[in-house]
Amino acid sequence: MARNRKKKGLPVHGWLNVDKPVDVTSTQVVGILKRLFNAQKAGHGGTLDPLADGILPIAFGEATKTVQWAMDADKEYVFTIEWGRSTDTLDGEGEVISTSDTRPARAAIEQALERFEGEIAQIPPKYSAIKVDGERAYDLARDGESFEIPSRQVVVHEARLIEMPDADHAVFHIRSGKGFYVRALARDLAAALGCDGHVSKLRRIRVGVMHEDEAIALDALEAMDREALLELLLPVEEVLEDVPDVEISDEDAAAIRQGREVMLMPHVVERWRTEKNPDPEDRLALAMAGETAVAMGEIRAGRFQPVRVFQL
Repeated sequence: MARNRKKKGLPVHGWLNVDKPVDVTSTQVVGILKRLFNAQKAGHGGTLDPLADGILPIAFGEATKTVQWAMDADKEYVFTIEWGRSTDTLDGEGEVISTSDTRPARAAIEQALERFEGEIAQIPPKYSAIKVDGERAYDLARDGESFEIPSRQVVVHEARLIEMPDADHAVFHIRSGKGFYVRALARDLAAALGCDGHVSKLRRIRVGVMHEDEAIALDALEAMDREALLELLLPVEEVLEDVPDVEISDEDAAAIRQGREVMLMPHVVERWRTEKNPDPEDRLALAMAGETAVAMGEIRAGRFQPVRVFQL
């Protein structure tokens, strides 16, 4: 008879807005914080490259059920392109694959940058976590495999040249939607300008509702005791700002936690439909019992049908 294995660690639930340093992987940050919190389960809301720093949302426990919303949220970056050298990884970590003496002027950069705003087609970097035939692209690239990644549509809400500290460098600000790669933009912008270039510095300054002025440095977190760490946790629903909530009773909450659908009062459904849900075709809702998130689900025919239940 198989034995039920006891989960290691304690039940910790919520989000943490972490300021990741350079030269540490996103997975390593998760491991460090999982140990500091002595948490049973932890994950991150979108990979940040080892050579990049900035916001890395960390989910604990039941918050891991909302990771997709963090990954799909709008993001903002400040990054530097170094002109003159292109690398296979599109950043400073890779091998130089081509060089040029061309240094673009400000006017040329700003004109070219306009082509990269709005909905654009982008081919993700080969050194990325994209899956190709079930394998991570970066694993295939490191093994020297030949493969292609198809282009996909991404959205750039704003692309702006901030400054040019010298002829070899240009600093940019980007506000983008899900699935966007800064390194791919640097590659394509350099190509449009007829020169070589790679990302030499990258910082993520926002992920959805999480901003850099509220992020906590990893070394500061490592200096705290567990009680102080727990006080920093944000609620599970922190990343669900775009999901309209619907208020339910404690009795209905108990039923939903058992996976059962519940009938909502007509005035509750009407308020959700007219005041909180801007898209009449979208039936997604967040069931809240007071200040506690109970489940993600859909409202159909006056009923709340749970899809993802939180055991809080």
